[in-house]
Amino acid sequence: MANEEHDLPLYEKVWLKRTFQRVIDTLILFLLLLLLSNRVFASHNFSFPWLLAFICESWFTFTWIVILNTKWSPAVTITHPDRLLQRVQELPPVDLFVTTADPVLESPIITVNTVLSLLALDYPANKLACYVSDDGCSPLTFYALLEASKFAKFWVPFCKKHNVQVRAPFRYYSDVTINNNEDSLEFKQEWLQVKEMYDNLSRTIEEVTHKTTPFQLDGEFAIFSNTEQRNHPSIVKVILENKEGLFDGLPHLIYVSREKRPQYHHNYKAGAMNVLTRVSGLMSNAPFMLNVDCDMVVNNPKIVLHALCILMDSQKGKDVAFVQCFQQFYDGIKDDPFGNQWVAAFEYIIRGMAGLQGPFYGGTNTFHRRNTIYGLYPHEIETEIKAGKLEEDILIQQFGSSKEFINSAAHASGGSVYSANDITPSNFIEAATQVANCDYECGTFWGKKLGWLYGSISEDVPTGLNIQRKGWRSECCTPDPIAFQGCAPRGLLSTVIQQKRWGSGLTVVFFGKHSPLVCMLFGKVQFRAGLSYFWLTNWGLRGAFLVCYVALIAYCMIANTSIFPQGLVLWIAISVFVIYNIHTLSEYLTIGLSITHWWNNQRMCVMRTTTAWFIGFLSAMLKLSRISDTVFEITEKEHTASGADGNNADAGRFTFDESPVFVVGSTILLVHLTAMLIMFLGLQPTPIGNGCGVGELICSTYLVVCYWPYLKGLFSRGKYGIPLSTICMSSVFALVFLHFCTNNIIT
Repeated sequence: MANEEHDLPLYEKVWLKRTFQRVIDTLILFLLLLLLSNRVFASHNFSFPWLLAFICESWFTFTWIVILNTKWSPAVTITHPDRLLQRVQELPPVDLFVTTADPVLESPIITVNTVLSLLALDYPANKLACYVSDDGCSPLTFYALLEASKFAKFWVPFCKKHNVQVRAPFRYYSDVTINNNEDSLEFKQEWLQVKEMYDNLSRTIEEVTHKTTPFQLDGEFAIFSNTEQRNHPSIVKVILENKEGLFDGLPHLIYVSREKRPQYHHNYKAGAMNVLTRVSGLMSNAPFMLNVDCDMVVNNPKIVLHALCILMDSQKGKDVAFVQCFQQFYDGIKDDPFGNQWVAAFEYIIRGMAGLQGPFYGGTNTFHRRNTIYGLYPHEIETEIKAGKLEEDILIQQFGSSKEFINSAAHASGGSVYSANDITPSNFIEAATQVANCDYECGTFWGKKLGWLYGSISEDVPTGLNIQRKGWRSECCTPDPIAFQGCAPRGLLSTVIQQKRWGSGLTVVFFGKHSPLVCMLFGKVQFRAGLSYFWLTNWGLRGAFLVCYVALIAYCMIANTSIFPQGLVLWIAISVFVIYNIHTLSEYLTIGLSITHWWNNQRMCVMRTTTAWFIGFLSAMLKLSRISDTVFEITEKEHTASGADGNNADAGRFTFDESPVFVVGSTILLVHLTAMLIMFLGLQPTPIGNGCGVGELICSTYLVVCYWPYLKGLFSRGKYGIPLSTICMSSVFALVFLHFCTNNIIT
C-alpha cells in the first residue's frame, strides 16, 4: 500500500470535453471559408476595395483558426500537496521576486501588502527569501519595507496561528470581521491588536508618502541622497535576515535597486528581473523562483506547495520549466466595463493553451526553475556545468565576471543548492552590488540567451517562447482558492496605457527572432502550441487590419460602392455575425458571467483593437524601422477596499484625455457618423455596379453602438468629455478621409 501511494503522481492533468463548443467554432470557420471562396470565385465584382476586403477577411479567418486551435483541447491541472509532504523529506528553498518601479503610480502600501502576504506563506520560513526590486530607487519604498518588516514580526505568527486564508492585511481586514458569539476572547484581542498595528503602519506610510520632505536622508537612508530615478548606483540592503535558520521565523527580506545611468539602456522590467536573478543567485540560490508584480497578493497561502507538486513530480514534472498561475483580480468593477478582467479569456484561451505545450509566461504569478532561466535545455540538467565541461572564460562570457556568481550558477546548474543554514544574505552584499551594476551585463549572454530577454517591452512572452523552443513545457496551476489576486485597472486611461503597451510589445515579438513562427521552424515549439501563440502576438496586427476594414466600410458608404456580396451570400455573412455573438454569449453565461459583462467585453474588444492596439502597432513599426524607440508606461495600481466600487458613483464611467488613442477612436466615430448621415440624406454619388447595401449599414451601426461611450464623450464636459483639442484633430482627419472618399481615389 505504501509503495502504491509513493507511485501516485503529485499532479494530474485532465482534458475537458467541450463538444458543443467545438461544433459551433467549426461551423463559424466553415461559414468564414464560404465567404472567402465567394470572393475568390466572384471575379466579376473585382475592385480594389473588394481585394482589400478579401485580404482583411482572410486575416480574420486566420485569427479564428488560431482561436479554434487554441480552444480545442482545454485542460485543468489537479495538484496533491499532501502527497508532496509525505514524499519529500526536505522541501527546497524558493526565492520570491517582487517588482515595483514608481512610488507614485505603485503606492508603497500596495507593495508592502504583497510582501507581507509572501512572508506569511505556509512554507518553512528558512527556505524563503523575498527580494524587492525598486526600479524607482525611492527612499519611500525602502522606508515602507523597513516599517513593514517590524509589523511582519506580529502579522506572520498571527496568520499561521489562526490559519488566516488571505494574508495581505488590507484584504484580510476588509473581508473579515469579528464574530462576537463564536470567536474566542484570545482571537478577538489578537485580531484587534494586529489590526490597530496595521492601521498605524498604513497611516504612517501614507503620511510619509504625502510629505514634500518625508525624512532626512541620513543613517540607513544616506545612500539615497543625491540619487535620481534614472541616475544612481546599485543599492542592495538586507532588511530581514533569518540568521538562525528558524523554521518558524521570518523569511529573508532584501531590498534591491539596480544601478541606472543615462548612457546605459535599462531594458525595463526584463533588466530588473535579470538583476534579481543574479542577486538571489548569490544570496540564496534557490532552485525555484516565484515572480509577482507589486500588486499581486497571495490569496492561497499553500500555493508554493501546489506549484512544487508540478515542478517536482518525478514523471511529468522533469520537463516543466515554469508554472503559471492565472491573473485574477479583487474588487473588480461590476460587469467589467473596461474589459480588462479577462475572465473568459483565461477560462477558454489560456486553459486551451494549458492542454498543449503549456500556457505562455504572463509576467507575474509564475514559478520558474532557475536552471531554465540560466539557459539550460531539459537534457542538460545536472550534466553540462556540473561535469565541468565549460571553461572559465566561457562561463564569464555567459554569466559575467563575478566569480562568486559563476560559482553559484555552477551549483544551481548542477542541481545542488545551499542548505538553509548556509543562507546568509548579508555576507554577499558587496558581490550582489557588483552584479547589479549597469556594465555587468556588457558582453555577456544576459538578455540574449540567458534570463529575461531584451528587445520588447513585453518581455514575458519572448522569454517564455525562448524557454519552450528548447523543449521545455509549462503548466497552469489553479488551486482552490485561487493563488493570487491583483488589481485590474479601474479606469479607461489606465486600461488604454496597458493595452497600448501590450499591443506594441507583442507586435515587436511577432516580427522578431523569438516569434512563434521562428520557434516552430527552428526550435522545439510544437505546431499547435506555436499556432496558439499567434492569438497573443498578433494583437497589434489585428488592430491594423480591423482599422483598415472599418475605414473600408465607411468608404463604401460615402462612395456608394459595396464590398459585401448580394443575395444568399450576404445572409451567410449575417449568419456568421449572429452565430458568433450568440456563441460567445453562451460561453460567458456558462461560467456565470452576466449579459452586461459579455456586452462590455464585446464593445471593448472593438474599441481597444481599433485604438490602443492600433497605436501600439504603429509604435512597434517605428521601433522596428529604428525611427524611434517605444516608451514603457507604467499602469497605475489603485489601492481599494472590498466593495469600493459599490460606493463610487464614477465607477465604470469613461474618462478621456489628449492621448493619440482617443484621437483615433474619435476619428473612427466621426467618420462613421458622417458616412451614415450621407447615406440617409441620399448624398451618395451614382453607383458604378452594386451600390452600398445593408451589409455596410449593419457593420457601421454596430461600430457606432460599440463606440457609444465616445459619442457621449463628444457632448460631455470635464474628464468625462473628449478634450476639444482631440475633437478638432479628429475632425481634421475625418475631413481628410471624406475628401479621399469623395474623389474615389481607390476605385
